[in-house]
Amino acid sequence: MNNEVPLISKEEPNNSILRLVMNDHKSKNALSSKMISALTNAISSACDNKSIRVIVIAANGNVFSAGHDLKEIEEARKDKDNGNSFFKELFDSCSALMQTIVNSSKPVIAEVSGVATAAGCQLVASCDLAIASNDSKFATPGVNIGLFCSTPMVALSRNVHKKNAMEMLLTGDMIDSHKAKEIGLINDYVEVEELTSTVMALAHKIASKPTLTISTGKKAFYEQAEMSLSKAYEYTSEVMKNNLLRDDAKEGISAFIDKRSPDWQDK
Repeated sequence: MNNEVPLISKEEPNNSILRLVMNDHKSKNALSSKMISALTNAISSACDNKSIRVIVIAANGNVFSAGHDLKEIEEARKDKDNGNSFFKELFDSCSALMQTIVNSSKPVIAEVSGVATAAGCQLVASCDLAIASNDSKFATPGVNIGLFCSTPMVALSRNVHKKNAMEMLLTGDMIDSHKAKEIGLINDYVEVEELTSTVMALAHKIASKPTLTISTGKKAFYEQAEMSLSKAYEYTSEVMKNNLLRDDAKEGISAFIDKRSPDWQDK
């Protein structure tokens, strides 16, 4: 009989919200190659499930994620190529996971309890929203072990002010939840015992919105962010025009004028 605990557990409090809980607390929920694969597959599967509207990523234990598994990395050094092939595959797959989150048609919320460092901090920054417990801490400490957090830097630098990102990257220092909110790494922080209920309330609020509108807006948000001002307005004007032609926009505007609740059809 196999009593092995799965790396992630999948919880569906209702049909519209999927809560993915990293469950490898003995390894501090490290983003090992297996954990990366498990998260990527679960998120990709959720994107194909029309009933799921919001994805939450949480973790068991007092560490949300300590980043890459350094023991796994050291073991790979024993390979004939000193780990070169494994390292490439590891960082390519981790980068693919982060892009899967950003490119997901479903909003992804990080529910952070405890410590999130290195690639764990990258995971938080990659999610669309992040709510943390008030005792959570964050860091990109690679510089302390001779390994600059270059891939975490991508998500970090796209979410927080440049000088704050550089300070985290150059010092490797931990920041608390108050500082993380101040620089834009997380949306908010709450008491530990209120964390899950707060995240679920936020997830329910988003899940009540029309799915097609949410997915259209999420895609446009990330697309326009990489464009020049004029290109961004040109692109988003086209998105708005096409959005207005959708049934849900017609229904939403009509419901607003009629002072009634809209009946979303997600089309």
